[in-house]
Parts: sequence; C-alpha cells; structure tokens
Amino acid sequence: MFSALVIDKSDAGQTVSATSLDEDRLPDGDVTVEVEYSTLNYKDALAITGSSPIARIFPLVPGIDLAGVVTESSHAEFAAGDRVVLNGWGVGEKHWGGLAQRARLNGDWLIPLPSAFSSRQAMAIGTAGYTASLCVEALHSFGLRPEQGEVLVTGATGGVGSIAIALLSAAGFTVAAATGKSAEADYLRKLGASTIVDRAELAERGKPLQKERWAGVVDTAGSHILANACAQTRYGGAVAACGLAQGMDFPSTVAPHILRGVSLLGIDSVMAPRERRITAWERLSRDLDPAALESLTEEVTLADAIGAANKLIDGTIRGRIVVDVNR
Repeated sequence: MFSALVIDKSDAGQTVSATSLDEDRLPDGDVTVEVEYSTLNYKDALAITGSSPIARIFPLVPGIDLAGVVTESSHAEFAAGDRVVLNGWGVGEKHWGGLAQRARLNGDWLIPLPSAFSSRQAMAIGTAGYTASLCVEALHSFGLRPEQGEVLVTGATGGVGSIAIALLSAAGFTVAAATGKSAEADYLRKLGASTIVDRAELAERGKPLQKERWAGVVDTAGSHILANACAQTRYGGAVAACGLAQGMDFPSTVAPHILRGVSLLGIDSVMAPRERRITAWERLSRDLDPAALESLTEEVTLADAIGAANKLIDGTIRGRIVVDVNR
C-alpha cells in the first residue's frame, strides 16, 4: 500500500482526496520510483481544483514533478538505487504523477538527479525552476549578453519568475522584476532584481510600439503583459514566453517584430528533448545556490496539498511549494 492524492470524477463532479492504494493500481512503466518529494506547480493546482481540464484520465494521481529513488527497472539507463528527477511528459495529466509515495513511469522521461541537489531541493526547483532555466538558456542561445541591457521578468514572485531572477542575476544580467505585490520588493531584490516594476504598467492594452526598455524578457503571463513586454523590447532583443498567468490571448501586433526585429521565443517544458532538460538542470546546478532555495520554499504534507492548490490559484503563495509525500 502507498499514499497518494487521487482526483476522480463522476456525474456529481470532481473529487480529490488523500488515500491509500495497492501497488497493483500503478500504471504500466519500465521504472518504479519510491517518491521522496513532489511539488505543486500552477498546472497541478488547476488539476486539483478542477479550474481547468488538466486531468485527462480518471482516476488520476496529479503531480507533474517528482524526485526519488529507483526501486525496480527494466530500462537500460536506470537501476535500483539510482536517484532520478522527472518534469512533465504528460505525467499528472494523462499518466499518474508525483503526488504519491510511489510512481511507475517510462524511463525515457527520467533524468539523473544532479548531485548538487537533494530530492527536496530538486522539487523546490521543480518544473517552475526547470522552465526558468529553459528560458534563460533560450535567451543565452539567442545571443543575449548582460552588456546589452536590462532583462524584464514578469510574474516575478511566482516559481518561474523567482528562479529566473536568481539565474539571470547569477549570469550577470541586470534584472527588472514585474509584480503586483509591492510588499515583496525586498524579497525580489534579495533574489537579484535591481528594479521593481508595477505590474499595472503592463497589464492593460498599450500602444503597438512603446519606449524601448528591455534587452530581453522572461514572460510568464501572456495576454496584455506579453504584448506590452514585446512593445517595450529594444531593437534586436528577445522575449522568452513560457506562461499564461494573465491569459492565453496575445493582443499584439507584428510591429515590434518587423520594425524592431524583436524575436518571440516559445518555451515548452512538457515535451522538451532530454538533452535540453539536462542542459537546463546543469545551469541550475551551476548557478542556483541550494541554500537560496529555502527563501523561495514552503513545505506541505500530501493532504495539505489540496488547500495549498487553492491558495496557488488565488495567487496568495510566493515562490515554491514542496510536498513531502511521506507525511
């Protein structure tokens, strides 16, 4: 038997509970993992609260991230005792995920847990931090360098935003943090932000072209915030877009892209190739201070993850939520 968070659905609606399951309930896979920690991402919160149709099968164990130890494997790259981490690949959506003490998975979805991090620290990073690293890698591969100017990070107090600030600062960039939470200014400066931007300046419809401010952008919001960020990006700059916290729409024009040569870089974390994942985690290992993760992280139990998901949807949680699935 093992403990798990389970989402189910009937004609009466969706339910979610912490319960015990027999191991024979686990789905097919060639690697079984004893999960040590999982985490709550925005997508997990959408699934648990039923705010969006993230769950594709029922019953479903949510959780798009996990870190733990392999107990059984018929996969060529993994053996019992290996420490592994997983992000995405539809886990927690159409395959049972990490909010449980045990998981059975396709070994192709796993990568070795970097030695720089414990399982708990890896989940303090989670898909949010891994996505932030993908964004920074994309801007670096584009050719963006610190001497070219300031980089804007939107949704700055969220998981992606917080770790993006830390990574950009470690790479030598001057960072502007956009937030609607003015009380969190000190927190953002400790992460490495030099400037705090009021989210309200970006949240409404703006002109197609605005004053050039940013050499680059990491955007977690979409909608008007992304449109205004593009309109304010300097000639030849780049915007890495990875989220839709404000909305899925993109009410913009082609003006920044054809008149200023601004590049829009789409960042997908779910199906990113294994090599790109390993590179992203290498950057995290190199540039993210594990001790600094503590200031970003709140830990909850498996049962408490349900309430934490509601707070995450309401926008009342700062940084990252780690879930100790064994308590």
